[in-house]
Formats: sequence, structure tokens, C-alpha cells
Amino acid sequence: MQIEVKVPQLSESVPEATLVSWYKQEGEAVAEGENLIDIETDKVVLELPAIKAGVLARILKQNGEKVTSNEVIALLDTEASPVEKSTIESDHAVNEQAFVMPAAKKIAAENQIDTSAISGSGRGGRVTKEDVLIAVQEKTAAPVGAVLQPPAGGRKEQRVTMTRIRQRIAERLLQSQRNAAILTTFNEVNMLPVVELRNRYKDDFEKKHGVKLGFMSFFIKAALLALHKFPVVNASVDGTDIVYHGYYDIGVAIGSERGLVVPVIRDADKLSLADIERLIIDFGARARDGRITLEELTGGTFSISNGGVFGSMLSTPIINPPQSAILGIHATKDRPVAENGQVVIRPMNYLALSYDHRIIDGRDAVLFLATIKEALEFPGRVLLDL
Repeated sequence: MQIEVKVPQLSESVPEATLVSWYKQEGEAVAEGENLIDIETDKVVLELPAIKAGVLARILKQNGEKVTSNEVIALLDTEASPVEKSTIESDHAVNEQAFVMPAAKKIAAENQIDTSAISGSGRGGRVTKEDVLIAVQEKTAAPVGAVLQPPAGGRKEQRVTMTRIRQRIAERLLQSQRNAAILTTFNEVNMLPVVELRNRYKDDFEKKHGVKLGFMSFFIKAALLALHKFPVVNASVDGTDIVYHGYYDIGVAIGSERGLVVPVIRDADKLSLADIERLIIDFGARARDGRITLEELTGGTFSISNGGVFGSMLSTPIINPPQSAILGIHATKDRPVAENGQVVIRPMNYLALSYDHRIIDGRDAVLFLATIKEALEFPGRVLLDL
């Protein structure tokens, strides 16, 4: 029996996606749950696992093609037997020849162009003369991702097409700066109490919970304490309305080779330090592999960006719309500070809060950040919910 392989349901804010790479050829066996293809949206790269075991009978959409929710991209035969590899390669060559128009084939041969790498624009995906001419031009003039060397031997340049994720990041950053009155306030925090607390209990914590005790969970707990105290920072703007959220969904910005993603920790105020640490580790691993789901990237009432993992000393984070604020944390470094009239060395961290001045007054922003500072310098308040 043949079943349809469909693009998963995309969110309302994602109208289309791009097929990145098929992992199977027509005629190859597929195990249930095995990834068939990567699908890139402007938010995340999705895997499309086979819902049944069988044979990939027919591929209807090729790499690089645009697709929409629930669009059929292949047929899977649950009763057929896999074809021998040599036969697959032979059929693939035949299909390739059939889908390359004669004029296109001639030009491709003259210019040593691999037509299997060209996404055809003709009927049924056929590679046309125009498709090959474009490929020739790109090869000789500006191939995507290639280093360009001017004929005169001048300076090198590189031109690379943005991925959908990178395009979306650029769009949202511009949207944030256009639509919000962004202001940033700063403070510094002495991390010694958190460092000492972590060093004292990290072994017992890992033994009991099976996860390492990091610093991010302390920052999140401190932020939650401040959000409870200043609910407007957890709110968002909708036209002329201020929407106060009665829940705390915290977005944690994670950088990866695919781009920046902000998975959301739902109802973070109901989670323990161990729960938060597990989620952060899981998000980080799946962000690197591109396996975070669209649902996990949707929503969020407040975000935290940790530039400190890359060594950043200070930055002004950009708000993730439609949220109204974002906390930037940075590298903790030993610095000389004045304490009780004496100069001492303490592990210091600079905090930055970017906020939408349309609904958050400077007073509330400064006091919000001061609340986080106090919670981290007296971590017992976080643990005792004071």
C-alpha cells in the first residue's frame, strides 16, 4: 500500500518551507521513524521521519523546492521490496536524463555542469536551457558560497545566499527596532555567592538529579522573581492595549551554526533548578542538530540572552517581538571592586536589560534589574521564594 509523505503542519507565521536534503533515493528501504528529509523554515530545520517502514516509491518534490503545510512530497510503499543499489543508480541516471532537456544537456556537457545539482524550473521539474545557463553563469562569475577572485588579482569577496533562518532573524531584528522604543539599562552583580553555593552543592546536585548545576538556572530563577514583582516587564503590546500575561514562558537564546534560535521554557516559574537545567541542555543539543520543533520556538513572554558563553563583556540585546524586554548576561570575570571601603577581587557579571519604553518606564526597568542583582547576590532569596 502506498502512503503519502507530507510536509508537517507549519505554524501560522510560517507560510512555506524549503526542502533541504533527501536522505533516501527512490527504491531504497526506509525504517519506521527514520528521517527522510530535512525541511528548513525561517525558524528551524525540521526532520521528517517515516511514519511506516517500507520503500520510498517516488519523490515528488526535489531538494531546494518550496513547499507548504501538508503538501505531498513523496510516496512510501509499505509492501514493496527495496531495489538493488545498482538498479537505483541506473534508474536515477535514466530519470536524470529524462528530466534534462536536450539543449540543456548539451550546454551542461560543454561547461562541465552537473545537472543533478540543478533544481529544474520546467514542467514537472525538468531542467531547461535557462536553468543550465544560470548554473554556468554562477560557476564562472559568482558561485554561491565560493570565494571570488577578480581577474586582475585584487581582493577576495564571498557572496552567500542567506538561509531562511538567517533571513527571518534579520527580518525580526529590524521589526523589533522599527516597532519598539528600545532602551537599555545596565547593572553589575557580584556572582561570588552563587559561585560558592554552586561549588558547595554541585556534586550532590548532580548525584541526586542526574544533571550538572549550571549558572543559567540561577539567572532564570532571579528573573522570575523580578517578573513577579514587575509584571509589566512580562507583558506585551497589542495595538493600543497592554497584554499582561498570567504565565511565565522564558525564551533562552541559543546560538548555533544554523543561526540564533530562542526555544521557550513553558511555565518556568513552576520548574525546579534541575528541571530548568535539563531543558537547557536538551535545547542546546537539539539546536546544534536542528531538531527543535516550531512549537518550542513559538510564544514566550520574556527572553534571556547569554553572550557570556562566547566571552562577551557587555552588550545591548535586541527584544524578541512581541515581547517587551530581554535580559542580557555576560562573562563572569574577576575584577577589582570596592567593598566596605576596601578594594577586593570578585567574580563580576554585567547585566543588561533592553526594554520597550512605550510600556515600561525607566524606574521599573532599573528596579527590575536591581531585583535580579539582589536575588543573585543573595541566592537564598531565590531558593526561599522571598
